[in-house]
Amino acid sequence: MRIKIQYTFTFLICLAGLYATAQKKDENIGTEVVNVVKPYTPTISDAFKVKETPTLEDEDNTKKEPIKYTIFSFPVASTFTPSKGRAAGVDKAKQEQLYKNFVTGGIGNYLTLFGELYVTENIGDNDYAAGSVKHLSSQGGIKGVDVNDSYLNSAIDLTYGSKQSEFSWNADLGFDIQHYFYYGMLSDYGILFTPAERETVFDKVDEGFSYKNFYVGGKIKFSESLFDEINLKYNRFWDSFASEENRFVAQPSFHFDINEKTIKAKLIVDYIGGTSGESLGIVAPVKYGFTNFGLQPSFAMQKDDWSFNIGASVYYSLNTKNSKNKLFAYPNATAALKVVGDVMVFYVGAEGGLDQNSYRELTNQNPFLSPTVYIAPTDRQYNAYAGLKGKLSINISYDVRGGVMSERNKPLFVSNPFDETPAVREQYEYGNSFGVIYDDVKTLSFSGNLKADFSKNVSFGINGEFHKYTTHFEAEAWNLPEIKLGANLDVNITPKWYAGAEVFFTGERKDQLVRTNILPLIPVSNTVTVDSYFDANAHVGYKFTDRFAAFLRLNNIANQQYEKWLNYPVQSFQIMLGGNYKFDF
Repeated sequence: MRIKIQYTFTFLICLAGLYATAQKKDENIGTEVVNVVKPYTPTISDAFKVKETPTLEDEDNTKKEPIKYTIFSFPVASTFTPSKGRAAGVDKAKQEQLYKNFVTGGIGNYLTLFGELYVTENIGDNDYAAGSVKHLSSQGGIKGVDVNDSYLNSAIDLTYGSKQSEFSWNADLGFDIQHYFYYGMLSDYGILFTPAERETVFDKVDEGFSYKNFYVGGKIKFSESLFDEINLKYNRFWDSFASEENRFVAQPSFHFDINEKTIKAKLIVDYIGGTSGESLGIVAPVKYGFTNFGLQPSFAMQKDDWSFNIGASVYYSLNTKNSKNKLFAYPNATAALKVVGDVMVFYVGAEGGLDQNSYRELTNQNPFLSPTVYIAPTDRQYNAYAGLKGKLSINISYDVRGGVMSERNKPLFVSNPFDETPAVREQYEYGNSFGVIYDDVKTLSFSGNLKADFSKNVSFGINGEFHKYTTHFEAEAWNLPEIKLGANLDVNITPKWYAGAEVFFTGERKDQLVRTNILPLIPVSNTVTVDSYFDANAHVGYKFTDRFAAFLRLNNIANQQYEKWLNYPVQSFQIMLGGNYKFDF
């Protein structure tokens, strides 16, 4: 780098002169008066940007040589030996052993007997067999009932199945029997009868009646095939009055892909045919028969937070007894929107279908039917609804919804008319049985439920239903309550003790009380109100071992002898003591 020497030398001489002058001491420089003519006005010089990379005037501007480092490593002996770690002590909970089989039994007042047995066993690597036996009976003894009010309900079910790599199948076989008495007679029925006439009536009612049902069915499920599964079932149902009914249902379901969309479809073949039993008055036995063919295609799609299931249902119904065939079409679409993740999900839907009624299903709802009912399907035109569901917290879930439903030929239970003249009749002709009336009903409904698992030991639930019915022909929606409420609580008090409770409320219902005088052609009809009722049940149990536990059940704790059906009071306070035993073969 070159430096201009002449300028440097001159600069050093000036510095030396200034230093010599400053070193003079005790020199009086005097005073002067300075007059400022113009005030000082400061100015700001123009700003300029400093270059990030200044220009260098050096002529010797060479390229930097890269520096290479090398490390010479050699092993160093170490005498450090780490100590072995120890896992912190953790109390391991004892794993509860699971058993495949169990037997339960109990006995209570009204000489109530309860029993249930369930067994299952693997056969080889892929096959299995299972079976169950159930029994519930009571000798009755309801206060104020002058005839027999006992009942019996027993069933046996058998299953054999196999699980293969490409498909699985199972075959089912079962039989059940129910026995009841038409004890729902008016308290003043036959008050003017002679003792012999009353005894004749009561002896007839005390004969009782039975329902029997036999079924065989099966299911085949494919893992990789066009067909998803095929369900088949045959039911034969009959009673003590020569009523009989046969029903066969086949439901194959399959799927196929079109334009990267999966289309699912279900085929339905539902046949029912039967004959009503002995006549009620002058009503002759009738035969009925329907074969419904249905197709339910649908496909699902999802976009952002929306999910859709779009489909429809088409049915063709053959009335095999009077050749009146009909075609039905229904919507079948649902949609859901995640408003706030899983915390709040909004959903809507519109669904419909052709519901095949059966004598068996109606007697399961009301066992005190007369054997003279006519069976026909219900045209569920639409069921449109909307609601919100989700979680208030990780342990609390909710679901609220409202909707409107329109049904044609909806079955309604109504009390049969009766004649109080002292004549020998069938046991269900004393104002103690129910018939079925079909009507067009629109239902406006609102429902909600809340479930909470506060911990693994405490769970709670509450639910409610509110309905408003509008009928087309009938004066009332017979025996349909407008309000239903319920709640349940289950608690594991200790590892040995557990308990639970359940309460429910059913609102009042309307029914008809039709009496005929000596001239049967002049009926006297009255609309009566069946009172609402509240019921509370509780249970407590103790686990002696992993296998054996004992329990105590209390039903109808409020001791209300309410009527579930017109003139049919239920048993009041009930208590049952029983036990449960688990085992393996």
